[in-house]
Amino acid sequence: MSQRILIVDDDTDALEVYKTRLDHGGFEVETAESAEKALGCLAKVDPGLVITDVRMSGMTGLELLEKLRSNKPEMSVVVMTGHEDMDTAVSAMKAGAFDFLVKPVDPKALQALAERCFRERELLQDEDEPDREEDEAEEPRGSMVGSTPPMIDIYKTIGRLARNRATVLVRGETGTGKEVVARAIHAHSAHSDDPFVAVNCTALADTLLESELFGHTKGAFTGASASRKGYFELAGEGTIFLDEIGDTSPDFQTKLLRVLQERQFYPVGGEEPRDTEARVIAATHQPLEELVRNGKFREDLFFRLQVVEILVPALRDRLDDVPLLADALLARIRRETDRDVRRISDDALDRLQEYDWPGNVRELENALMRAALLARGTIIGPDHLVLGQEEDQADDLSLRTAMHRHVGRVMKLVDGDEERAARLLAIPEDELQEHLGAR
Repeated sequence: MSQRILIVDDDTDALEVYKTRLDHGGFEVETAESAEKALGCLAKVDPGLVITDVRMSGMTGLELLEKLRSNKPEMSVVVMTGHEDMDTAVSAMKAGAFDFLVKPVDPKALQALAERCFRERELLQDEDEPDREEDEAEEPRGSMVGSTPPMIDIYKTIGRLARNRATVLVRGETGTGKEVVARAIHAHSAHSDDPFVAVNCTALADTLLESELFGHTKGAFTGASASRKGYFELAGEGTIFLDEIGDTSPDFQTKLLRVLQERQFYPVGGEEPRDTEARVIAATHQPLEELVRNGKFREDLFFRLQVVEILVPALRDRLDDVPLLADALLARIRRETDRDVRRISDDALDRLQEYDWPGNVRELENALMRAALLARGTIIGPDHLVLGQEEDQADDLSLRTAMHRHVGRVMKLVDGDEERAARLLAIPEDELQEHLGAR
């Protein structure tokens, strides 16, 4: 098979570097300084692989990708960009890109990628499969933030998942944003107009959990005065997100296994099965392999859930993403409060990147919310940040005391306005009253 490569980039210096490296790797390399020129020379060059930048004058790399996939679906395309974000990566992979790279691109890595691309093309040709299948390896669309390699890998996986209905298992520590990943998968799917239903499996007893998901018939249990449809029926072809699946009972696991195997379920108290087309995305921070070994989680269900697995990294493992995350979270905090806090000082950012964030993104958001409330101007400085054990200097380190202490801070910041305090604390006013009464 001919190993011809066409590189498309309006940066002539980058073109020369990539061409030199791939020439030395034994490939036949041609270059084009625009997508339009690339399309003009396709017939003459007939490449097996096109490597294109995204942002170019005239036609973009993503537009070029869509034309190539439409007119020459057998051609492999790698997309490069210096402006990394989730939407670009997802769009590229969803449109059928072989891979997605973030500039600056290491020429050695580019050569290795080209070698892998042609190796896979040869394998697929040997198997007589004209259509290449992709390897299967927190929120509105675009809310995922990060440009570190683990996040780019997640974006690419989301792009691949947008073209199928595979069951997904999202794993990661508490607070890493597993639900954000699930919402992004749903938002980029062909069924994003159908409901996304998130269910916390630890928040409901077994009977209530089954009733929520599968529905119930009239008289199925005390209080069931009428029949009710469950989420699996109401979701249509949307997504059911089952958070903390590792904490469910063996009985519920058996019923969920039937849904995944047969796409059917029984309402609580019902005798006739009902069909479902909903996609299941499950999440857990639990070590499911250990639960399987201890007989606390069904092995067959584990394998059914693990069709595609996404591991969301802890924030301490992607500290380079903290500035991007902080900016995005601060924008959300501005929308949700009346605090006109516009930016974070360099010294404060340094503190944020030096901390190891045991509570992950959720803890970062809480720290920034607290800082925004404390800041008197438009800038969050290092003195506005309360991180980790800094807020637990008192002898009493109980959770109840910490909660009361935080309620007291918020009440002081809002000058005793209980309605506003409840809104900022994201709790009902009657729950705020309980905290105030116990202080």
